[in-house]
Formats: sequence, C-alpha cells, structure tokens
Amino acid sequence: MKKRGLALALALSLCLGLLSGCQEKDTGVKLDSKNPVTISIWHYYNGAQKAAFDQMVQEFNESVGMEQGIVVEAFNYGNVSQLIESVVNSANNKVGTEPIPNIFAAYADTAYQIDKLDLVVDLGQYLTEEEIAQYIPSYIEEGRLGEDHALKIFPTAKSSEVFIVNKTDWDKFAQDTGASLDSLDTLEGLAKVAEQYYAWTDSLTPDIREDGKAFFGRDAMANYFIIGCKQLGVEIFSVENGEVSFQIDPSVMRRLWDNYYLPYINGYYGAYGRFRSDDVKVGDIIALVGSTSSVTYFPDSVTINDQEPYSIEAAVLPTPAFEGGEPYAVQQGAGMVVTKSTPEQEYASVVFLKWFTEAERNIRFSAGSGYLPVKIAANEPEYFAAVVDEALAGTNPPAKLTDTLKIALEAASVQKLYTNRAFEGGTDARNVLENSMSRKAAEDAAKVQQLVDTGMSRKEAAAQFDTDENFESWLVSLQAALAETQKGK
Repeated sequence: MKKRGLALALALSLCLGLLSGCQEKDTGVKLDSKNPVTISIWHYYNGAQKAAFDQMVQEFNESVGMEQGIVVEAFNYGNVSQLIESVVNSANNKVGTEPIPNIFAAYADTAYQIDKLDLVVDLGQYLTEEEIAQYIPSYIEEGRLGEDHALKIFPTAKSSEVFIVNKTDWDKFAQDTGASLDSLDTLEGLAKVAEQYYAWTDSLTPDIREDGKAFFGRDAMANYFIIGCKQLGVEIFSVENGEVSFQIDPSVMRRLWDNYYLPYINGYYGAYGRFRSDDVKVGDIIALVGSTSSVTYFPDSVTINDQEPYSIEAAVLPTPAFEGGEPYAVQQGAGMVVTKSTPEQEYASVVFLKWFTEAERNIRFSAGSGYLPVKIAANEPEYFAAVVDEALAGTNPPAKLTDTLKIALEAASVQKLYTNRAFEGGTDARNVLENSMSRKAAEDAAKVQQLVDTGMSRKEAAAQFDTDENFESWLVSLQAALAETQKGK
C-alpha cells in the first residue's frame, strides 16, 4: 500500500511539473562528458544535514554529473558565521584566502554584500519563467536582489521554527499542577506556564529558598523581534530599494519586553550554554523554540549535576505567537548563490541546483536534515508524507524529526512565512536584535540573583527592574545601536 501511495504521489508530482511547463532555457552552453567541468560548493551543513548533503552530491556525481560532464566538490566551512567570513574574505581577495567558490550557501544579507561587488550570477540567464514558477513564491522573492529585482539566490532548502519540549519532565509537572500543552499556543500563555513551572520546581525543595528552575529558552532572538513585530503589525526592518528604515513602535517593543525580558529576570526563562538544546541536556530548561533544521540536536537524555542520565521523550508543537497577532512565522534557511565564472561553470552550477531541488529528491534531503523542500509540488502534504515514509523506511527515524517535518509543513500551510528583504548592514542590524534584549536580560537577571542572595524574594528583586524607566532606557539604546549599523552606508 505504501508503494502504491508513493506511485500516486509521484504521478501527481509529474502532472504538476507538466502543467507548469518544464522546458529548459537554451543557453547555448555545451558540456563534454569526456572533459568534465568541476564546480565547488561552500556550505555550513553539519551533522545530519552534512551527511544528507554529501550523499546527494555523491549521487549527482555518479549519475547526471557523469553523463553531462560535471563534477561537484562540496566543502564544509563550519557554521554560518565562519562561512560568511570566508566568502567575504575571498570575494575581497584577502591575502591567504581561497578563490571564491562557484556556489556558496548564503542568507540574503550576505548575498547582497557579495552582489554589490558584481560577483553574483543573475539566475534568470539559466532558468525559464516556467521553471521559476515551480518554486514557492516567497522563497523566490527572498532571492531577488537589487533595483532590477534579479534572481540571485537559488532556493534549495528552507526552515522555520518549532516549539520543542522535554515531555518526560513536562508530564511530571503537568500531573502535579494541571498544566496543559494547549496553554503554549501563545507567548502570553507560555510566560504564565513558565512562572508556574518556576514555582513548582521551587516547591520541590522547601528547605532551599528561591531555587526554582527556568522553563524555556530560545535560540534566535532576532527572529523573536522580526516575527513578533510582524505579528503585531510592524515591519521592524522596512526595506525599499535596498534602503532600510527601522520601525520602532514603543508599544510593540513593550510587548516583546514583557514577554521575554520580564520572564527572564524573574527566572522563568533562561539561556546558559551555547544553544538552548545544551541547556535542555543538563536540565536547566525543558522547552525551547528552535529551527526545524536543529531538531536533531534536541537531546534524547538529560544529565543533571553528574547524576545518572535519564532518557526523555520530545514533543514538537507549533511556535507560540502573540495573542491577537497576525499568523506570521519565520522563513529561514540559506539558499545557494552562483558566482560569476565561465559560462560552463555557471551553467553546470545551475544544473546541479535544479537537480538537487527536484521534488522527490528535495524531500529526501528534508527527511534526513529537518529542512523543508522548496518546490510547490514537494510541499503537497500527501506527496511529502509518502516520499518521507519511503525515504525513512527501515531507518527507525526519531519521532522528533518526523513530528517536526509534519508540524512545520502544516504551519507553512496556514501561516504567512516572512523574512525581511536584504539591505546593506543587514547582518549587523540583525546582530543588534540578537544581542540587545538578551544581553540586557542576562545582566539584570544576575543583579536580581545578587539581591536574592541577600535574602530578598525574587519577585521583589525583579520588581526593581520592572520599571518604565528601565524599558525606555533599553529602547533608546536599541535605537542607537540600530542607527549605528547604517553610518557611512
């Protein structure tokens, strides 16, 4: 039955492809299988993502690549920051750097920066409008840069965010308190549950005062700002023709402050290790918001204070949103940028990217990586599920991965995926959002703890920082830091 379902799904995909028109653009470029052209790719995939990508590269080289005369060489450059630094240095011919690759993974801000150096290929030279129309429109729109709105980023794999909770420890908490997972639909509900969790964990050790635990943490604070503002009707990075204006609405900023800074200084939220999955692993928190592509790093066990580790089950839920807000969710995940070289290398690069994003193949990459496929046909739920089932058959995949793919696909069908347009200084501006409130919260939480250590209750100590003056001072510093990113631009 599974194979019959997959056959039907494949037929559906084929029909969709035929309806959209699959004729390739005549570029005049000819390749020779006897004299293959080599193209290099720099990426930041690690762990399961790297394994899945390497497998795809090998498959291409042994099939289409061999037939057409293309050899793909893929290189991992650590994490996103390291990759960006390497690409920028190569683009600027910094001494000691490697030549810029034929393809590199990039977010829009990095692509924009390299495009300003006239090093990025307009993919419209190699793709027909019919081919482009097969991809999800918002993914294509994200890849259009410059005043001419040319397609400069090839969508290859996307991600969003999900809420993941250590259900094993949640169940103990819920059994004692009556807490419900339904309360986690909104950010306001999340804050209330986190307060309840702090009080419950504090009550477990009545002989030790104010030792409650944080419930929740988040990895990407910039997403909290960008999507939170969008849900509340404000585009914090409003970009027109590459020029940005920062839309800082005090009332919107106050809601973001009240639903992160205040729970944090009260001990309800936390951030201790490099990533929040690290915090879950040692029992410092039991829930997080993270990328769909990072779900494989959510731990399978918890070890507290060198005690014997215990296994945990993960529950994956949609990301909480602001009460009364618009249903926006983050659209993220780097695409691939093709750099200017020879016509043969540029053409070969596009051949590989088109092959990689064919619906079934792209879903198979999703099944092993936690990313979402980029073509419209690949996001059809029944087809997606059938290919994933077939790809993972016999592998005993972790439930957290399959649940994440299901939740993310469902969310993408009912929510509006959003990412801001690229602008000069965009990476710096995003870093401001990443660090401004989180750093302030951590610093003030440490001061609260000092007061608690003197005998003051945590609520009393936190109340000293829960003031209009403190919020307004932070808001001024945020505006100044964002303005600084545009000086000299």
